[in-house]
Amino acid sequence: MKKIRTLIFVVLCLAFVDQAKGQQVPFYTQYMFNDYLVNPAVAGSNNYFQIRANSRIQWIGISEAPRTMSVSGYGPFKDKPMGYGGYIYNDVTGPESRLSLGGTYAYNLMITDMMRISGGITVGLMQYKLDGTKINIGDQVGYDPAFSEGVESKIIPDASAGIYLYSTYYYVGISAHQLLGNKFNLHGELDSVDTDMGINRLKQHLYLAGGYHVILNRDFVLQPSALIKYSGPGQIQAEINVTTTYQRMVWGGITYRTGDAVAVLLGYNYENKMYFGLSYDITVSDLRRYSNGTIEVMIGYRFNDIK
Repeated sequence: MKKIRTLIFVVLCLAFVDQAKGQQVPFYTQYMFNDYLVNPAVAGSNNYFQIRANSRIQWIGISEAPRTMSVSGYGPFKDKPMGYGGYIYNDVTGPESRLSLGGTYAYNLMITDMMRISGGITVGLMQYKLDGTKINIGDQVGYDPAFSEGVESKIIPDASAGIYLYSTYYYVGISAHQLLGNKFNLHGELDSVDTDMGINRLKQHLYLAGGYHVILNRDFVLQPSALIKYSGPGQIQAEINVTTTYQRMVWGGITYRTGDAVAVLLGYNYENKMYFGLSYDITVSDLRRYSNGTIEVMIGYRFNDIK
């Protein structure tokens, strides 16, 4: 039974190889509530420090499907137009996992009384791990060096940068992730200068995000937003979201992710200090025949205003 599940997982990965190539960086349905993970320039754009945690269980019903957990914190310096932050995330897909941590510095400038711009950069480390003990492809004839029976890992530097333009009612930002495009070799001395076996490269990802706050009346605020992700020729994906907030306390929304899913979002803001968010993705691609959707949970805490 285990071999059958593994075989199904491998086939699905091959069937959606284009999507896998286009998305090496973890993504979140509730990106608009933790946009620091999308753009490092967000650090310091608010006048308070906050911590956010996300847990994402993707493609429920498929064995060894992606699981992502992250914790981030960011905020401004007290007396300077600067921001700082940090994050750690763990992304696991079957035998493959990525553990990444980074620190951010951002500088904030006033353009007009109603508009500011921020630039930020993040540097950190990523550990890529492949657990060969979890790979079971059935009976093999001979030796295949592409499949290791042990645990192999590699630690490489990583960096991202972004620009963020914002006001009270709208924002737009562009960011680049995995800037260094490093190669990592999982097979060590097995490789030679004449082969690329086991060598992988981190692909650069570009994000363009924007949103607007529309005050409908004293109770309701409408918040449309969009996120466009680009990671190579032909690798473009867009997320379009509309969220409504009632009395700055309860929110609900819907997101469409092109070629992938439609998501429903719900959340609660307790005394403007604690945030609880839940989203459920309904798969609309061919993967819907095997998946029961994706669940994501977000928890956040906001500290007192700093400046």
